[in-house]
Amino acid sequence: MSRINTVFTALKEQGRQALIPYVTAGDPLKESTVPMMHAMVEAGADIIELGVPFSDPMADGPTIQLACERALEHGTSLRDVLAMVTEFRSKDSATPIVLMGYLNPVEAMGYQAFVDAAIKAGVDGVLMVDLPPEEAHDVDSIFKKAGLDVVYLIAPTTTDKRIESIGHAGSGYVYYVSIKGVTGSNTLDIDDVARNLERIRKHVSIPVGVGFGIQNGETAAKVAKISDGVIVGSALVNRIAANQHQPDVAIKEVSDILRTMRLAMDA
Repeated sequence: MSRINTVFTALKEQGRQALIPYVTAGDPLKESTVPMMHAMVEAGADIIELGVPFSDPMADGPTIQLACERALEHGTSLRDVLAMVTEFRSKDSATPIVLMGYLNPVEAMGYQAFVDAAIKAGVDGVLMVDLPPEEAHDVDSIFKKAGLDVVYLIAPTTTDKRIESIGHAGSGYVYYVSIKGVTGSNTLDIDDVARNLERIRKHVSIPVGVGFGIQNGETAAKVAKISDGVIVGSALVNRIAANQHQPDVAIKEVSDILRTMRLAMDA
């Protein structure tokens, strides 16, 4: 059983949901990423989505675009991100890591070279924003053959037919984008999310995580009641941006937000 499956199975037995934070690797500094990952786990994170910085993050809003820019200013490369995972794994062999990003850096490294390096580093899954399941067959099979889970995005506008194909192609969990638009949007209609999750679950048997629009403990708790996982990105990245010259403060503020969310989800 993969690390991701192990986490979701254990949480289900406890009647709890996964807290899945997203941060961009190398933001605010390369050397602050691994301490931040450990701090997030300590604060209650179950799975970490680690963003691979890319110069044209088209699906992301200004918050995560700027995070990518800050990380790229320090020269954070895909190999650096894999080195961070290796370092993280020296102290934490249990928390799953999903690399989230775009295909370009992976293509540049070469798919097989990336997969070999990712497995060696201790990566558990990949979420490539610009890799739709219809075009993923060749790449997908390389990832899966090596034991990497492939996480796909589902939007409110995704058709039932497409959800079904994602249900067959995806593994680990699916990421339901709860709001139309780019990351960082923040008006969340819980009833609408619940209706869509009901529709998704008719076609998808793996856990469903919900992201976009989760800003605080209150929204995290509401989403936890109807989903298998709460994915939070922009709310954390905003705190990193506000404290980019004080990485220790950024780490503390990110931890505080996650701790609040975890407590609210478990209440």
